[in-house]
Amino acid sequence: MTRTANTALSFSDEQAMLLESAKGFCGDKSDSNAVRSLLKSESGYNPGVWNEMVALGWTGIAIPEQYGGFAMGLGSTVPVVESMGRYLLGTPFIATTLAAQALLRGGSEAQREKWLPAIVEGAVGSMALLDNEDWGAKLCGVSATDTTAISDSGILLTGKKLLVADATVADFFVVSINHGGNPALAIVDASQLGAGAISANTLIDETKRAATVDFSGVTVSPDALLPHSEQALKDVRLIGALLTAAEATGTSAATLDCIVSYLTSRIQFGRLIGSYQSLKHPTVDILLQMDSARSLIYHAATVLDEGPVSEDAEIACRMAKAQATETLLFAGDRAVQFHGGMGFTYDCDAMLYIRRAQWAQHQYGDAQHHRLHLAKLLLD
Repeated sequence: MTRTANTALSFSDEQAMLLESAKGFCGDKSDSNAVRSLLKSESGYNPGVWNEMVALGWTGIAIPEQYGGFAMGLGSTVPVVESMGRYLLGTPFIATTLAAQALLRGGSEAQREKWLPAIVEGAVGSMALLDNEDWGAKLCGVSATDTTAISDSGILLTGKKLLVADATVADFFVVSINHGGNPALAIVDASQLGAGAISANTLIDETKRAATVDFSGVTVSPDALLPHSEQALKDVRLIGALLTAAEATGTSAATLDCIVSYLTSRIQFGRLIGSYQSLKHPTVDILLQMDSARSLIYHAATVLDEGPVSEDAEIACRMAKAQATETLLFAGDRAVQFHGGMGFTYDCDAMLYIRRAQWAQHQYGDAQHHRLHLAKLLLD
C-alpha cells in the first residue's frame, strides 16, 4: 500500500517579489568575476554585500515581528536562496537562517529575545551538528564521544564538530550535544571558544566555507540549553535539506544557461554543436529535471509552516533534496563534458558548477539517504 502525499503548491505575490528582487540583486553583486575574486578569501563573501542583504531585510524574512523581523514565513526564504544559488553568491545566509529556526522551534523566550533581534541586525549564527561526515548517523548526529559533565559553574563540553558552516565569522553556534545520554542543543557564544579552536576545512566547493570547531573546555550555563531540542534538531535537518535544495536548483539554472550559451555559439565541423541530438537531448533532460526540482522546492515551501515539521512537510523536503541535488550533479557533469577539454580547466565556469554539485549532494543527506526515509514514509 502506498501513501497519497500532499501535492499543494502555491507561489505567493510576496515570494514572486522576493524572487524578482533577489535575482536582480544577486546578479548585480555576484557575477562570475566577483565569484572568482572571493574563492581564495578567508571568509568567502563580501562583507559589504552581506550588509546590503541585512539592510534589505533578508535576515528577518522568517523571523516574527516581535523580534524585529517581517514574519513572512520560512517559505519566503526559498526564492532568495534559489537566487543566491543561481549566482553562486556566498554569504552566511543559510547557516544563519538555520540557527534562527533552531531558536524559534526549540529555544526559550529569553534565548529568542537575545539572539533573534541580533540576527535581524546582521549577527551570524551557525549549526554545529556533525561528529563525523555522515548525515545518516544515529542520535541525530550526536556521538558518544561528544559528552557533557555537570560542574559547579555549569555544563562542561568536550568534543569537536566537523564541517561547521561559516564558523570563522559566526557570532554564536547552536551545538548538538549528548546531555545525560540524550541529544540536546546548546547555544555557545563564539567568544567562549579558546584560541585555535576553529580549524578551517578545505572544501571541494571553493565558494563555501566550513571549519572544524573544538568545543572542549567550554562551559555553558543550563539556560544555554534549548528546552525543545529534540524537535528543533529534527526540524533543522529537514529545513537544511530544503534550503540546500533551493540553492542547488538555482545553480542548476545557471549551469543550464552556461550549457545553452556554449551550444549556441561553438561551431564544430561547420555546424553549431547545439544542433547535434547527442547534446540537445541531455540539455532538455536538464531543463525537465530542473523544472521538477523547482516544483518540489516550492511545494515544500507551501506545506512547511512555523510549527513542528509535519509528515507531509518532511516528505516534501526529502523529495526536494533528492531531486534538486541529483539534477545539479547531472547538469554539472554535462556542462564539463560538453565544453570538451576546456571544461576540465579551472578557467571554465562549468568547473564552479560541478564543484557546487559535489558539495551540495552531501549536505543534510544525499539522495540515497532521503529516498531511504521516503520509502518508510510513503510505502507500507
